[in-house]
Amino acid sequence: MAVELEVAKELNRLLYSVEAMYLNIVREVVEYAVTNNVTNPTQLQRLFYSKYRSEYQGLHAHLIIQAIRQAAQIAKSFTMRRRRGLVSKPYPEVRSVSIRFVITTWNYEEFVKSIAPVRLSLSLLGGRREVWIKPHKRFWLYWWRVLRGEAELASTLIVKRRLNRWYAVFIFELKPREEELKSIVAFDINENTVAVGKLDIKTTVNKVAKWNKQYLTPQFYTIKTDFGRLAKRYERIRNAIIERLKPHFTLPNGKYVNIANTREYRKVVKRLREKNKKIGRVRHVANELTKTPGIIVTEELGDNPQESMINGIGKDEVRHRIKQTPFKSIEEAVEDKALEHGSKIFRVSSYRNSRVCPIHFTRLEKTDDWHTLYCPRGHYVNRDHASVMNMAWKITPEAWVKGVWWNMKLEMDWREYEGDSNPIIPQNIVQLLWLIMMNARASFEQSPAVLARGTPMNPARGANEDWARKPPRFKATPTLKGGEEASSGNR
Repeated sequence: MAVELEVAKELNRLLYSVEAMYLNIVREVVEYAVTNNVTNPTQLQRLFYSKYRSEYQGLHAHLIIQAIRQAAQIAKSFTMRRRRGLVSKPYPEVRSVSIRFVITTWNYEEFVKSIAPVRLSLSLLGGRREVWIKPHKRFWLYWWRVLRGEAELASTLIVKRRLNRWYAVFIFELKPREEELKSIVAFDINENTVAVGKLDIKTTVNKVAKWNKQYLTPQFYTIKTDFGRLAKRYERIRNAIIERLKPHFTLPNGKYVNIANTREYRKVVKRLREKNKKIGRVRHVANELTKTPGIIVTEELGDNPQESMINGIGKDEVRHRIKQTPFKSIEEAVEDKALEHGSKIFRVSSYRNSRVCPIHFTRLEKTDDWHTLYCPRGHYVNRDHASVMNMAWKITPEAWVKGVWWNMKLEMDWREYEGDSNPIIPQNIVQLLWLIMMNARASFEQSPAVLARGTPMNPARGANEDWARKPPRFKATPTLKGGEEASSGNR
């Protein structure tokens, strides 16, 4: 949580002086660590602490220690990237730093005990200096959680400068909120959409489902993100900027300088606000998925999911769009929001999620439309809907043997065990989930592309991933808070 500081001229000069000393220490230690391959912070502290303690006598000892440790982190990160071949420079260029104040270099204990903290006491050159802060609404929201015991303030304070303004960055550690789980939400991240399958727990397990079967049908809807379109749009804009700047950077031999590394190019590109738009859409998805406390299910993406997705793709444009889709950012944002609202997040294997029918557990066949698949039992299935429902199946001990071999690849002939049951599964869970999925069964004779006793969930023929639809709304169907509609019912 960043809060702006009220800085007078004298205090501003002190902060600039501390930042200059801190930056010099980090630069020198980073250069030595990378050159001599020494990334252990304790070893670096033994080598440089006495030197900088005598050189910067007015600087607090713990600030020197923090600068050396920060340099060790930068050197270790640079060394790892150099081993992977991601850098070409001999050592990293440290242009700016964030000053870290530990518990002994600012008034942490007094700050935590205060009901409404508005000032800090920082150890700068010549002793402690009081600094007033400008708290905002977001800061008071988290501070109220600290007072209620729902969060804790970390003892490390970060002070950094942006556009000649000084900010204090507070780190709040949120405690998991314990709430009654009300729904099961499974989501699947695509290039331009996020497919969501939602099932209400209360209306499914109680007596309501006995007389109103609409509550047994999972609610499918799509959140439109357009990350792929955003990447295509900004790629065209950046190419146009490069073409416009090329005549100004022509070499005598007729070739061009790398325009993307020039100052003029960076000045224009930073105004595009591409990153801010992505962050806004990621937060929108996280807010939509965590409105009510529940069980949130998603795929296990790994550390770098884009690398495995672009394998076998030859088109540079498609590879670029996949690279620009923030899969991990959405997952991390949902995880953080789930912690705040009392939800539980589970990750399941991504194996065969969109290739198996969630009703019959049979392999789906391809059709003319990439997004619509055909089940051999006589109905059509939307690929996204199958994916989110198979994720929900994986967190339950269900009756089919597929619940055991989901993580297995090709070493097992799964057709041999088709239709077998699992004796360790609780019978009530089997009956409940089977009743839910049977209610969503499609009838091939009547409507091959429509779910029985419900509205069309599959897109029209020729539809693609860019097509998105809000949850259907019927007569006498209540509307939930925030504009989210209830699940589909009988017509």
